[in-house]
Amino acid sequence: MNEGKRPWTASPDDKVFEIYIKTTPERLWEAITDPEMRAKYSFGVETSSDWTPGSSYSSSVPAAGIEIAAGENREVDPPRRLVQSFRALWSEDVKAEGTSRVTWEIEQVEDSCRLTVTHDQLRPGANGELYGGWPMILSGLKTLLETGEHLTTPGSLRYSGASEAA
Repeated sequence: MNEGKRPWTASPDDKVFEIYIKTTPERLWEAITDPEMRAKYSFGVETSSDWTPGSSYSSSVPAAGIEIAAGENREVDPPRRLVQSFRALWSEDVKAEGTSRVTWEIEQVEDSCRLTVTHDQLRPGANGELYGGWPMILSGLKTLLETGEHLTTPGSLRYSGASEAA
């Protein structure tokens, strides 16, 4: 497979995150595309779409009315590749950054998967808030799929209690 960027081939403005998860490509795809499952490892944020090429998606904390991101599913190839435009909505600072791109690539490696997430088409010097959460999100994803448990670091719980506060 190896169509995308690897950490050592990315340009300085591309943010490439690679992680190995003991799971199947199908289960990993489900974790990326199922809103309730995604909220378990993604700061409590649900991402909803019909997951077809050209369709839109939105990421939010529905119970609290907090919009996080939105964009278009540019490529959808389950369970291997998802390419999305990404427009951050959680603050005026990140809204000013405009649209970037996030590519999810899943490759089976023995009894595990290599997941490579590339956040690119960022402007030079882009606000670190746009891509700074990826290590925690991917750590939460790995923890959930390998143990069934939630990551409980403070950042991973950021919006988990938002619905009670709303």
